[in-house]
Amino acid sequence: MLAAERRDHLLALLAREGKIVAKDVAADLGISEDSVRRDLRDLAAEGLCQRVYGGALPASPAVADYATRTTVAPDGKQKVAAAAAALVRPDSAVILDGGTTALAVARRLPPDLSCTVITHSPTIVAALIDHPRAELFLLGGRVFKHSAVACGAAAVEAAQNVSADLFLLGVTGVHPEAGLTTGDAEEAAMKRVLASRAADTYVLASSEKIGTASRYRVLPWEDITGVITDAAPGHPVTERLTSQGVEILAAP
Repeated sequence: MLAAERRDHLLALLAREGKIVAKDVAADLGISEDSVRRDLRDLAAEGLCQRVYGGALPASPAVADYATRTTVAPDGKQKVAAAAAALVRPDSAVILDGGTTALAVARRLPPDLSCTVITHSPTIVAALIDHPRAELFLLGGRVFKHSAVACGAAAVEAAQNVSADLFLLGVTGVHPEAGLTTGDAEEAAMKRVLASRAADTYVLASSEKIGTASRYRVLPWEDITGVITDAAPGHPVTERLTSQGVEILAAP
């Protein structure tokens, strides 16, 4: 089989099965595992898969730059944002993550809602400056431009001194095996600290993130309350998560 044919085979397998096991592909094609691993390295370099031990998983489109992500699945993000905003109760405190879906949540908060919004995202604060009844608390630190959020030691220290009823968590990948993932180690650490400061944590997961993975794990499934997604009913990934005891909140 030519290299181009192997590439097409691997991409088709990834789309169909949601993962690639290198040893299985090697056995099926009658080639060495080294050849499969080289092919996977090439695909990963093009952003077409996320390599993991023993093979690869679908790569998330949400690792693109901030400006590009504003154009990815806008309708799905609006559906997730509407469902997430409905979880914010009057007079409660919510930690709002950074990213494009979280920004959509901020814009969905009703103008008559009295609440406290804690965030490490300057863009979230800017979106809520004119909200008449939202008290804003901005956590500072080094700005990670990819997601327009503060992270690093100063931001982590600031986060450890707040508490909230709810954390709306943004991730780039939601996969039954890889878990909840994102593309930067410091950002992943910041998200873990924020989750530890809230009574409940819900994941903002528009459908393009379902079944994909990024490099750094954020949280294990047992540390979240549920996943909010617009993925179609009966989606194999959400069905599997449900079977694992993960609460799925549909965003119609």
